[in-house]
Amino acid sequence: MLRIAVQSKGRLYEDTMALLAEAGIKVSSSKRTLLVQSPNFPIEVLYLRDDDIPQSVATGVADIGIVGENEFVERGEEADIVRRLGFSRCRLSLAVPKQAGYDGLHWFEGRKIATSYPNILRSFMERNGIRADIHVITGSVEISPGIGLSDAIFDIVSSGSTLVSNNLSEVEVVMKSEALLIGHRGMDGRKREILDELLFRIEAVKSAEDKKYVLMNVPSERVEEVVAVLPGAKSPTVMPLAQEGWSSVHTVLDEKCFWEIISRLKELGAQGILVMPVEKMIL
Repeated sequence: MLRIAVQSKGRLYEDTMALLAEAGIKVSSSKRTLLVQSPNFPIEVLYLRDDDIPQSVATGVADIGIVGENEFVERGEEADIVRRLGFSRCRLSLAVPKQAGYDGLHWFEGRKIATSYPNILRSFMERNGIRADIHVITGSVEISPGIGLSDAIFDIVSSGSTLVSNNLSEVEVVMKSEALLIGHRGMDGRKREILDELLFRIEAVKSAEDKKYVLMNVPSERVEEVVAVLPGAKSPTVMPLAQEGWSSVHTVLDEKCFWEIISRLKELGAQGILVMPVEKMIL
């Protein structure tokens, strides 16, 4: 049985549960139970605070964990990064009052900065030769300048709306963060086999993200031209249709280039273009 530590609430919790569901792993979402076993996969989920996950994995209380990169770096625990997961993206930034007259990093010299991430901030300031007064606070860091508790803040930023509502301006991005799958360094062979199966499923889910399965009818004499403009997965599938002179072409496209490619296909005579989402993709 593989034990995975998961954040007990918040956006990272929701994204993690969605990933496990996409990977076909059933887990009860009851937050009243600390430890829940999956009925269809050899894994049990340990619900924890996000800042407790790095230590739980490092000490072997959990075998693996899904945690924000910001918390993993801040805690400095000895665990391996197994895979970057690409969701729950945010950044750790310095922000100052809009009227502060910020003109560069030297502005922070001797200033008081409120943060829940003192280790990351201290390291950044030391690298840049800035001596600042780091004030550790938990909770609503963004209100600190407004109540006179600090001159600036160092905190997580996603959309930036919280900063705007507190009359703050983001002035320096210190690090970017995303969800990480981290692992205990002392896992035994059986647990690593289960982890490999979990990673296989995650890869299938992540590979399908932003992908579209496209089918189209193409004049047979234009098939080579159509294939030449398709950046899909390996070689597209080409099959003759019952109507002489026409072929069916099947491929997978990235959504980011979808409309550009579709326009070019239409110019080459493609018709009856059918577009479908891709749930899983085994490469």
